[in-house]
Amino acid sequence: MRVAMLAYAYYDGNSRIQQYARALRERGDTVDVIALNRGTSPLLEIVDGVNLYRPQRRKSHDEGLLRLSWRLLIFMVRSSVFLVRSHLKHRYDVIHIHSVPDFLVFAAAIPKLMGASIILDIHDILPEFFTSKFQSDKKSRLFKFLVFVERTSIRFSDHVIIANPIWNERLVSRSAKPSKVTTIGNFPDPEFFMPRPRDRHDNKFVITYPGTLNWHQGVDIAVHAFARITNEIPDAEFHIYGEGPEKANIEKLVQDLGLTSKFKIRDYVSTSDIAKVMANTDLAVVPKRSKSGFGTEAASTKILEFMSCGVPVVASRTRIDDLVHTEDRIMFFDNDDPDALADCILTMYKNPALRNRLAMNGLAHAKENSWTMKKQGYFAIVDGLMSAKQDGRSYDPAPESVSLPSGTADFTKVSAKQ
Repeated sequence: MRVAMLAYAYYDGNSRIQQYARALRERGDTVDVIALNRGTSPLLEIVDGVNLYRPQRRKSHDEGLLRLSWRLLIFMVRSSVFLVRSHLKHRYDVIHIHSVPDFLVFAAAIPKLMGASIILDIHDILPEFFTSKFQSDKKSRLFKFLVFVERTSIRFSDHVIIANPIWNERLVSRSAKPSKVTTIGNFPDPEFFMPRPRDRHDNKFVITYPGTLNWHQGVDIAVHAFARITNEIPDAEFHIYGEGPEKANIEKLVQDLGLTSKFKIRDYVSTSDIAKVMANTDLAVVPKRSKSGFGTEAASTKILEFMSCGVPVVASRTRIDDLVHTEDRIMFFDNDDPDALADCILTMYKNPALRNRLAMNGLAHAKENSWTMKKQGYFAIVDGLMSAKQDGRSYDPAPESVSLPSGTADFTKVSAKQ
């Protein structure tokens, strides 16, 4: 089987895309990936047997709507040209499009007309994501237009993968038939995320946040919380790894609070390197804004990744994380409150036994919810689409193809928690 993947994202920094591509390659499929270029990578490269094509750089994370839309359209055109040329040479069976944005599926229009099946994989639900990013609301023309784009993109696709059960229900309520949507969460790859001996031998208490620096991620909340307790934890440092539109604001906030000696703010590192950073951490903080309409529904991949490394986690009680996690493996703080987060950090610092108990419970949960355990659901979709195309019928997945975290609330009861 030959599969193409398309994403307006960095391949080496997106574990979800890497996992799909590597899993297909390991079972013997040919995989081509079209992704963004950081400016230091070759246009064409083979990584772990996956063929990478990187036609465009992303110059800034802090892009306005018009500039971002223009760059997305350019990327879509370049990707479409590559897909058509490649498809004419050695026909793709499946083309897997990663959103955002949803309309990237139309880059595969000609291969679809020539027989390729199309998967739309929605990492972040587009109308809510963009209205949060550009400070709009659900009554705005932007939101209504993006729902139209979502609906049209889903109709064009043969099947849709969505990252969590809340968004599955959202799509079904406004844009898709239930049989056309499968939930596959973000599951850590144990090849990267695993307990390992520490190579850090200082006496510091290191708190870490790795990830995109967007407003809804709430990193500023964590900075304010840490500022409240630095005198009580003199050996503590807060390490931030990431890029995004809020990075300059975070750096300024740290400077204004006089905490530059306590913070280390670093740029992006690869998945393999960030896994080592995580394993060397004493405490993980995931401070996503629970009062953000988008943030409270966007599941945190970082939580399971830290759990897989045997690291205890303090996290905001967002709607989705409250649905999929329990207090015997994670410490929640409420209401986006820096004081509440500060209290949690201080409690964890003073209580090594509590940290160890949460870490061990989290590790056990993560072992049941690794990508190794869950990737068969993805294979079922890819193989089912190919089989249906050969038989001249529509693809209708079996219920067992759905991949939800073990211990997650019954999907049919998600609406009861809204």
